[in-house]
Amino acid sequence: MNVDNNIIILMRLLEMSDSQFPVGNFSFSNGLETASYSGMVNDAMTLKQYVVAASLQSAYCDGIASLFAYRSALSDNYDGVLEADEQIIMCKMNDESRQMLMRMGKKLSELYIRMTECGMMNRFLGDIFSGRTSGTYPVAQAIAMCHAGISEKEMFVSQQYGVINMILGAALRCVKVSHYDTQKILFEISGLVAEEYENARKLDFEDMQSFVPCIDIMASLHEKGNMRMFMN
Repeated sequence: MNVDNNIIILMRLLEMSDSQFPVGNFSFSNGLETASYSGMVNDAMTLKQYVVAASLQSAYCDGIASLFAYRSALSDNYDGVLEADEQIIMCKMNDESRQMLMRMGKKLSELYIRMTECGMMNRFLGDIFSGRTSGTYPVAQAIAMCHAGISEKEMFVSQQYGVINMILGAALRCVKVSHYDTQKILFEISGLVAEEYENARKLDFEDMQSFVPCIDIMASLHEKGNMRMFMN
């Protein structure tokens, strides 16, 4: 029986993009809990603005580095993978963002080596435990998706979907919006993700930026605040 490898790759992409994929993204709100508590995000319109800002921040920081890590993994350039990991951490302005990416990256690395044999992921996880590298989630995604045969474009879309869906899922618990509102927002900003990829794929480390003050301030306040619906 002939097996369609495209179907297998698509299934793996869907698995790793699913909000139920056990890496802990449902535990975080990317600062939304504080933004809601402060009144900055209080309806569908302000939620959409927040999601767009988070998507742009992710695309031009994590996205650029993960594309570099993916291409490095594809060419078996492990030093390039570690460089991408370091660049992401250096671009994160608040500790909550760093901790979120490191926790999720470690969980994905541990999970992936239980799912399948991947020498580079084994090495990456070992370097996380030894303290040689931080082990960020976008770089772990790059290793896993490259190994699974998923394209860099599909990886980028999956990452953006994860960031957007994380915030929208959190919004259903802490913002006065309905699931109709959140799905409409997701549907409407698909074109933005397409534009982000076309831009990010041509950029390099010196082009990375993560300066979205409202999100960084909300994350910093959440780290020190009393809100505990989501992890800090």
